[in-house]
Amino acid sequence: MGLEDRRGLERDVYQPAEDSALLAETAAERIDDDALVLEVGTGSGYVASRIAEETDARVIASDLNPHAVREARSEGVETVRADLVSPFADGAFDAVAFNPPYLPTDPDNEWDDWMERALSGGEDGRAVIDPFLATVGRVLAPDGVVYLLVSSLTGVDEVVERAGKEGFSAVAVADESFPFETLTVLELLR
Repeated sequence: MGLEDRRGLERDVYQPAEDSALLAETAAERIDDDALVLEVGTGSGYVASRIAEETDARVIASDLNPHAVREARSEGVETVRADLVSPFADGAFDAVAFNPPYLPTDPDNEWDDWMERALSGGEDGRAVIDPFLATVGRVLAPDGVVYLLVSSLTGVDEVVERAGKEGFSAVAVADESFPFETLTVLELLR
């Protein structure tokens, strides 16, 4: 892929940042080598790549954004275009990792491009997190685990409460503070 092509993708694909690094590091440390892992919302494929490189797990990545699917594939990531967990089989995955759009967004803002969709979490920051929590249990193996990155801007306690309503217990397994927010990786178990 030429440099000009890559620059175009970078405008349409969420590139790795502190949140990506925190999720990738935490998940790679905790996921078993023989696991089948799904990374939802892969963006550039960074998290999936790190998990695959640091474990012997098989990692499948998904994203709704066709530009992200193309970029992740170009990085060697096994990728499927999907909305959250919709096309995947019941009980298929030992672990699921997700760095969702979590920034609270003014409801008057239009989600008119892929980068807005990658960043905008709706008015409370949970517009994508809530549907994910409602559906992810279906694709998890009975003893499966979810690694979900959330922000203090989104409300960690509210996400933990929602996860509980969906049958998960949640514990914070990593966090990192910045001047404007604290990022937390939640480990969700049934």
